[in-house]
Amino acid sequence: MATRVFSDEELEGLRSFPAIGKDELIRYFTLTPADEAFLRKFRRAQNVLGAAVQLSALPWLGFVPDNVPAAPPAAVGRLARQLGLAVADLAGYGEREQTRTDHLREIAEYLGWKPAKAIELKELDEFLLARAMEHDSPSLLFRLGCEYLRSAKVIRQGVVSLLEKVATAREAAERETHARVAHLLYPERAQGLDGLLVVDPELKSSRLHWLVTGPVQASPTSVGGEVEKLRFLRGLGADTLDMSSLPAERRRYLAQIGRRLTAQALVRREPNRRHPILLTLLAQSSVDVLDAVVQLFDQTLSGSESRARIKLREVLAERAKLSEDRLALLDEILPVLADAGIPDEAVGTLLRGKIGMSRLRAAHAGATVRLPKDHGHLALLEGSYTYIRQFAPKVLEAVRFKGGTEAKPLIEALEILRELNATGARNVPDKAPTLFVPTRWQGYLDEAAAKGDATAYRHYWELCTLLALRDGLRSGDVFVPGSRRYDNPAAYLFKPAHWETHRTEFCRLVGKSPDASEALPLVMDELDEALTDLEEVLKRGDGPVRLNDSGELVISPLTAEDIPSEAEELHGELERMLPNVPIASLLVEMDRHTGFLDCFVHAGGKQARSPQLKRNLIACLIGLSTNLGLHGMAASCGIPYDVLAWTAEWYIREETLREGNICLVNYHHQLPVTAMFGSGTLSSSDGQRFPTRGKSITARHLNKYFVSEGISTYTHVSDQHSTFGTKVIVATHREAHYVLDEILGNATDLPITEHATDTHGVTLVNFGLFDLVGKQLSPRIRDLGKITLYRMGAKWSAS
Repeated sequence: MATRVFSDEELEGLRSFPAIGKDELIRYFTLTPADEAFLRKFRRAQNVLGAAVQLSALPWLGFVPDNVPAAPPAAVGRLARQLGLAVADLAGYGEREQTRTDHLREIAEYLGWKPAKAIELKELDEFLLARAMEHDSPSLLFRLGCEYLRSAKVIRQGVVSLLEKVATAREAAERETHARVAHLLYPERAQGLDGLLVVDPELKSSRLHWLVTGPVQASPTSVGGEVEKLRFLRGLGADTLDMSSLPAERRRYLAQIGRRLTAQALVRREPNRRHPILLTLLAQSSVDVLDAVVQLFDQTLSGSESRARIKLREVLAERAKLSEDRLALLDEILPVLADAGIPDEAVGTLLRGKIGMSRLRAAHAGATVRLPKDHGHLALLEGSYTYIRQFAPKVLEAVRFKGGTEAKPLIEALEILRELNATGARNVPDKAPTLFVPTRWQGYLDEAAAKGDATAYRHYWELCTLLALRDGLRSGDVFVPGSRRYDNPAAYLFKPAHWETHRTEFCRLVGKSPDASEALPLVMDELDEALTDLEEVLKRGDGPVRLNDSGELVISPLTAEDIPSEAEELHGELERMLPNVPIASLLVEMDRHTGFLDCFVHAGGKQARSPQLKRNLIACLIGLSTNLGLHGMAASCGIPYDVLAWTAEWYIREETLREGNICLVNYHHQLPVTAMFGSGTLSSSDGQRFPTRGKSITARHLNKYFVSEGISTYTHVSDQHSTFGTKVIVATHREAHYVLDEILGNATDLPITEHATDTHGVTLVNFGLFDLVGKQLSPRIRDLGKITLYRMGAKWSAS
């Protein structure tokens, strides 16, 4: 059983002394006077030093390896110096097993540790079962079990014995999982779950495969497909499933298994294992599909609006060209009209003679209609009304929207529109709300109402309602019950009464006063002090910030750091000394130092790691991170494509990539040479744009950067040149919305306190949020001298 979890090499490592760091050496291998007095009673130098190693190793590891003389030399040397003994005295200790175990018994009694007996083992079983309900990874459960025993001061059993406990806990967790959801598995539902695994003749695949296959583009067809999934899930009661009896991690694990296993693989599993997986997958899919419906509605509607805006630019450009002749004619007319010396009765004769009647008549015939306030944007969008009607009614029928007091008129309008769609009525009721309609579009409704054009009024009112719904979903004024992404924002906040119990502690942690009347004056004083210093710099006129002759603020660019020629030569010499290492060899070397490949765990909890697994992982990482891809990697390295595809499917996920990166960053952070680059307290972030192939709902058209479509990756880098966070974002989104994500979600050892961005990462809200969480935002803002970031009072008081 043990060999199915750990390799022989790993098993040997778990039974032996590991490498020791400086902090552990000081913490565990420093003897107190009482410790020395206790050890001296063992008399012989060999026994004293051997017992000292056991005394220090037990709190450090939670057990003592059989080969005590194999303890780290630094640890043995530290103990020997404290006891006035020679390191060589430890040789031969423990050859008589009874002596070593007798010493360990006495040491455990002295330290307050105890062996694992019936009561301790029962408590361990209960602990492992509780953890197995949250995590299914045997290696993780093994580590958690070791930590539990160490915290309870219980001497760890042998590796195989503890792994048997882990296996028992996993089996018990499967039984407990089924027991907790058994009340949901009545015969009809169980039959419906098994029906997901049967090939549907219309779909030509199983319903399971249909459900887990997401959309690849925003279109009416995609919206209709997701709405159909939503109806199917609701028909199975997925939206009403209460899975709260299972821990969130257990639900995530089961749903992940359901998404990756084929229908055939699930059919082969016993019902008590298969049904909880499918049940959890249905519950999660109902939320995911609901989010997908709303997201696709937003993107498809926004695509129509964007196309109308592009067409508007073309129309306005053509209109400007046609107006050039009329403007030239106006240039000739105005001087005549402005000349007071020309009598009024002669103006007409003069203009007709000078310009000519044919030219005047042509200019009059080419007169254009006065543009509405939005320059005709909504009118152009109305040309896509039929296209929008292909998906909007389906979304309104399938999704229920709610909102606060300000969104009440919009919610009423949605109910009216839903009723119109259901009954087939064409005319909008006279009392239909329009308070949500922007001023720039109100003219369309007024004009249609004045003309009595019910069709035009319906089109414009419906478009205004749908666009207001989209904007409300983005701002949070409108939310979708049962959604994860579009849920009520207030659900993520503390209730006022609950916040009061946390407010003082939070403010203490971030160093802020809980009283705004105290905090604001302090901020104003800080600003006044900074402005006073700035004024002194401006008076001198020779600093990095100065005023030009026009009184405008001029901020000189930072000068490049002057690098001595000797440093450049040394850099070149060092660079020539570095070998050209193949990237695969580099990854092998990094894994030897950090073990980062161990972070790529099987999605299903499988731990039988074959000797070729690390090789396959490295090949997948290289193939996926370059333009090779898995097909190209298979052709170049000789590993079959199906092996690489299986490895990538089950081992390479966002969470495993993140854990692997955390492992590398932490190892890099603790290296002595790393501190020469920085302390790790400063970070910066920026976006990089990459073109994409195929179709993706995340990709966008951006002519400045892509021939077709592309995405942005927003990356956070520390001053130690380590990348501790990366997120794929929509290329047209403002980067400022994502600046805090990786800082607040930073799971590495980097103590980030200050962050730098460019102009795209700056908003006034970000300044406030950074201050609120006790961080400092230090952006590089373009044209800073020409803008007003913020003023504490009215404009007249500042000037």
